[in-house]
Amino acid sequence: MTSITLDLPDSLARRAGGAALAMDRPIEEVITAVLEGALPSLEDAPEDMRAELAGMAWWDDAALMDAADATIPESQQQRMAKLGGKAPLSDSEAEEIEQLRFDYGKVTLRKARALALLSVRSGKRLLTRSEAP
Repeated sequence: MTSITLDLPDSLARRAGGAALAMDRPIEEVITAVLEGALPSLEDAPEDMRAELAGMAWWDDAALMDAADATIPESQQQRMAKLGGKAPLSDSEAEEIEQLRFDYGKVTLRKARALALLSVRSGKRLLTRSEAP
């Protein structure tokens, strides 16, 4: 374990202390949990998305909501479904569906990161068990 000394604004220190008191947890645990939620593990993320995923912590709530609501275009969804139901695929179709899946994965990573950050900021779960996939 590494020890770090932080200078926090008084209002933030009071909020962290209040959360720790409400949860009956040490303030160090509360701050650690918040940092774990705000700082993503990037080892499995595509190289070209790592800076974006880390930088999302500085996005405002509106930008995060936009990312959480994003989808791939309908035309790409339809093409992915068409190719996914076809066998065998030509080499060019196999490359195309691989790219479509990669693009879908990027949108999904952004959505997950945005929802995690919004959840940390609000202090409550954004999805209930009945809404979770």
